[in-house]
Amino acid sequence: MVRNIVVLSGSSHPKFVDSVCEYLGIPPASRVLEKFSSGETRCEIRDSIRGKDVYIIQSFGVGTDRNAANNNNNNTDGSSSTSATAGTGHVTVNDYFIELCIMISACKTGSARRVTAVLPFFPYSRQPDLPYTRTGAPLVSRNRDAAMMTAMEGQGGVSYTFESVPPTPAAHIPRTAGLTNGVSKLVNGLSNSSITRGIDIRDMVKAPATVTVTGPASDDGNNSLGEKQPQQQKANDTFTTHDYENPTMAMAFQQKAGFKPMMAQAGSLIADLLTCAGADRIVTCDLHESTYQGFFDIPVDNLIAKPLLKRYIQHHIENYKEAVIVSPDAGGAKRAAAIADSLGLQFALIHKERRPPSKAHTKYPTMMLIGNVANRICILVDDLADTANTITRAAKLLKREGAVQVIALITHGVFSGDAIQRINASALDQVVVTNTVAQDRHLEAFRAAGAGGKKKLPDKNQNDVDPRVVCGKLEVLDIAPFFAEAIRRIVFGESISMLVRDGD
Repeated sequence: MVRNIVVLSGSSHPKFVDSVCEYLGIPPASRVLEKFSSGETRCEIRDSIRGKDVYIIQSFGVGTDRNAANNNNNNTDGSSSTSATAGTGHVTVNDYFIELCIMISACKTGSARRVTAVLPFFPYSRQPDLPYTRTGAPLVSRNRDAAMMTAMEGQGGVSYTFESVPPTPAAHIPRTAGLTNGVSKLVNGLSNSSITRGIDIRDMVKAPATVTVTGPASDDGNNSLGEKQPQQQKANDTFTTHDYENPTMAMAFQQKAGFKPMMAQAGSLIADLLTCAGADRIVTCDLHESTYQGFFDIPVDNLIAKPLLKRYIQHHIENYKEAVIVSPDAGGAKRAAAIADSLGLQFALIHKERRPPSKAHTKYPTMMLIGNVANRICILVDDLADTANTITRAAKLLKREGAVQVIALITHGVFSGDAIQRINASALDQVVVTNTVAQDRHLEAFRAAGAGGKKKLPDKNQNDVDPRVVCGKLEVLDIAPFFAEAIRRIVFGESISMLVRDGD
């Protein structure tokens, strides 16, 4: 039994908190989490936390019904009260995060000695730095306006690309390469005419390519109004938008569509919000990017689920010595290779491209297998399954290459959108995840579907079970004792290197 600590539960995963407290030998502290009809969150901590170490456990994933969550764990002291969340419907990751920040602030206000945020699944850790379409292709192509502008500029027009770097503007540089910015009309107008002080350069942008301007009187006394200037002045009277000798030209510079959009790095913001709320320490598991620890200026313990996954392979997969550990993408190669090396197994890698194949080369796939998996059991190892698109496509490729069985070992099973339907229809034989994200709705739905003796997908019109959440291929591993041991070691000041190192 661990003394002088308080474990508080968020509303996202109460069963996980109960497992952690059972391992530590203490009950979870009493608290109330409610939502007002306006959507604001109310937090009330009913146990004394003065001078104690407080551990707030809040997981993140696909939200559940708020009313069900409140009925399960809203009042841990046995008292009854009505939640103010009736009709609020589905909760989101943002609701869970606001709950966590409010609970951290409440503990600091209540004179807690130290507040540790235990996040089995760290939120906002997987957002890309390039915008992606629904099919997974990055939005790096020019938009419609930029394409039309290039077509209007003619075959010789040079468009701005994300890889091109314009040179430093200077008087000696006649033109910025690759950056026309829609001023072709201006360039053509200046190439066919001369400029006098009576002309506003901004009016020339709207003028046609061939411009007639008011010039000085000729030697014979005739005005050159309405006449084109001789071509000999073409080389001397052309200017660019970055010409320092003609500062008025800068007013005609128009920004061209197609610039690289700025993507917010939400991970650093989440770190700042947790720190500002008052968190003194962060405990999480299998960060999608381990470099996220650098966003914090407080200690971060990134636990590794590798020992749990290794134990499952050794005790639940027959003839695992003949299996092949497969990484579904290059990003998880290090994680999968570490498991393969520790078990002495073969390793294979799938090279994945997020852009769709070219129409001219549709026979070439966007996923390529590196390694031999024929007539072997393939074990896909990844840290996160959100829409399950990566692992299902990888399983299809492995079966096509001759794999006899494909098992996916995932640390965080978010399973958002139609992920469960995609898994049910995929070539995956089994999906093993930890309970860092609540999987109760998938397991309970499957038990309800198989209550009649036949484990088949239910009909939504005849049963109360939603077939979109029923998954007979899912198996959940309990990682709560892993977090409980980490909490115990932190309380007693013991080393937790065994839990955070990526080794044996």
